[in-house]
Amino acid sequence: MTEMAKPLTGRKVLMIAVASFGVIIAVNLVMAWQAVSTFPGLEVDNSYVASQTFNEEKLAQDALGWTVSPEYSDGKLSFVIRDEDGLPAKVAEFKALVGRTTHVRDDMTPDFDYVGGIFTTKLDLAPGVWLVHLDAKAADGTEFRQRIDLFVKG
Repeated sequence: MTEMAKPLTGRKVLMIAVASFGVIIAVNLVMAWQAVSTFPGLEVDNSYVASQTFNEEKLAQDALGWTVSPEYSDGKLSFVIRDEDGLPAKVAEFKALVGRTTHVRDDMTPDFDYVGGIFTTKLDLAPGVWLVHLDAKAADGTEFRQRIDLFVKG
């Protein structure tokens, strides 16, 4: 005795179409929620106001002639800041925000020690790409800001 296959009816085609679009819509909603919930937020409160002094601040920062060399190894994050002559820069204030590029959940602002021209801190960073927002102030009060992409090998 052979079983007869059930015919493909309009109701079955409708159910297949609704289920397929339901899966697509559900995935889109999950992806949209993930994108919005992990967005770190704005860099500045008002971009127009921030743009008014941008050129002057950049020229003052460039006049310092500072170069920053980051390094991470053995659980230690360090920054060497040199002036245009290659000597340790005269830094009055130093802070850095370390975090991931995609979310703020891992953001941290560690305390740095200054020894021999090098700012160091113990920090356990997982492998991958990290973002550092470095803020420093020169002895004359000039603000120095730099965004550094740091890759930690795993």
